[in-house]
Amino acid sequence: MSATDDVPDYQSLMLPVLRAAARGEQRIGAVVERLAGELGLSDGARATLLASGRQTVFANRVHWAKTYLAKAGLVESTRRGHFRLTPRGSAVLADNPDRIDNRFLSRFDEFRQFTARAAEPAEPADALTRAVAAAVDLTLAAPPMAVEQTPDEVMRAAHRRIETALAEELLDRVRLAPPEFFERLIVNLLLAMGYGGSAAEAGRALGRSGDDGVDGVIDQDALGLDRVYIQAKRYASGNSVGSGAIRDFFGSLDRHKAAKGLFVTTSTFTESARQTADYLSKRIVLVNGEHLARLMIRHNVGCRIEEVLHVKKIDEDFFE
Repeated sequence: MSATDDVPDYQSLMLPVLRAAARGEQRIGAVVERLAGELGLSDGARATLLASGRQTVFANRVHWAKTYLAKAGLVESTRRGHFRLTPRGSAVLADNPDRIDNRFLSRFDEFRQFTARAAEPAEPADALTRAVAAAVDLTLAAPPMAVEQTPDEVMRAAHRRIETALAEELLDRVRLAPPEFFERLIVNLLLAMGYGGSAAEAGRALGRSGDDGVDGVIDQDALGLDRVYIQAKRYASGNSVGSGAIRDFFGSLDRHKAAKGLFVTTSTFTESARQTADYLSKRIVLVNGEHLARLMIRHNVGCRIEEVLHVKKIDEDFFE
């Protein structure tokens, strides 16, 4: 039996992590150390690393237990590497459950929505790229898959779970950051996507907050012949952008004689806001929080590749 076999699975760690949060704001690293002691893990079990060599198996599973609790609304991030119990989490603990696992968490709408998003099929054009860009050990990071799935399908499904959790964590961090961070984020993202020339030029372009209803303007080409005007709204989850904000932005574009605009929010757009953007005569692209997080992942803004898995196949030419 390997040392990994002595490490509790991530679902078994959910209740201990939630109980740790009941003590007040917690640093995740401290929770890892304390739980290892409370659970009596051997030195070997504590030291066993993921295949990447960057994190222990136990720390990885504690992190995922915390992540899933957060998706169900039982804990919430407070600052970098810290989290705390929510009123919902407190109510759950008051019922003194024997165990908390995925089945238990599925009673909460937010968790069901999270797992539904993670189960969505990958875009065909991106499938192989997404599969080999996994950030952590796939065999440990996600729940067991159906036995009917092929190894390729298991790998892709596990990676979708990892990426979905990363996207939501990125968005949580953006919402917790100071307002000026959101501006820098948009600068970095647009630069990574090929807009704006240099960082200094992009920074100046987006540094005109409150300029007649426009938060920024960035060049779409090196000479500034084509420009994109930007509106950025850092809203909390559940506070959607309505059609009125879209019409106001349209008016601002008209005053600037602009043909196109980009409206970015950390929340969502109402259906009437989307319809308004579609019907107006100027091209207005709407980027909601989920789309923003996906763009950050795609362009490595606010995240980095932890590990790359090389998927290999037979070289038929070699055997001819």
